Amino acid sequence: MDVLTPRSLDEALRLKADHPEAVPIQGGTDVMVELNFDRSRPGVLLNLNEVAELRGWSGANGALRLGAGLTYTQVESELPGRLPALAEASRTVGSPQIRNRGTLGGNLGTSSPAGDALPPLLVEGAEVEVASVRATRRLPVHEFFLGPKRNALEPDELIVAVLVPAGGQPQTFMKVGPRNAMVIAVVSLALVVDFERGELRASFGSAGPVPGLVVAPLGEADALAELVASTASPIDDVRGTAAYRRHALRVLTRRALERCLA
Repeated sequence: MDVLTPRSLDEALRLKADHPEAVPIQGGTDVMVELNFDRSRPGVLLNLNEVAELRGWSGANGALRLGAGLTYTQVESELPGRLPALAEASRTVGSPQIRNRGTLGGNLGTSSPAGDALPPLLVEGAEVEVASVRATRRLPVHEFFLGPKRNALEPDELIVAVLVPAGGQPQTFMKVGPRNAMVIAVVSLALVVDFERGELRASFGSAGPVPGLVVAPLGEADALAELVASTASPIDDVRGTAAYRRHALRVLTRRALERCLA
């Protein structure tokens, strides 16, 4: 296995163009699991840890640009006032060691329906910025996911950043698992009560092939829980049944509304 370590974004994009089969790695919290269990054996790893352009976050004109290398620890410590739901979701990810290494770009790239950061990005109407030597483009996050662990990245593209409007409306994130920490969600939910637009936006994880998004008028709060549950398409698996997941979504939606409207 070859490991390529670019020192700049331009160099990283050139290497990805030359080696489209290369698997990007930064935190490695998903990639290393695949390697350790011999589920994947790529010929080339593209180590992005030295690419400074992928780190950190910035804000301008009410919007935030979150680098693909931004860690969960940074989100929960630096952005709770700007992106409360994303900060709450980040606090539920794994152990402190995992949160110190895991990145937003990795969560997007893995594209698991259970990705904790994904529902908070969906309810905020985030965009994913991807780049190649050919061009840079932006995709609404709801168009980025194509199926379980499948996304719209071209073979020569890398995730560069996430652009989030950060409207400052009441929001929260909730998650159900077999225990309180270090667990993959049985089901998760992010909710925004958007008084400016007069709408409710709820996004759920672990209850469909991709994270789902439900939008309803502000005046239909009483019907939102059932709308979320009926929109989901959960399955039975080792972590829970489809029926339980629908029930949990109803409960989480009601609790999230109470929290945001308190």
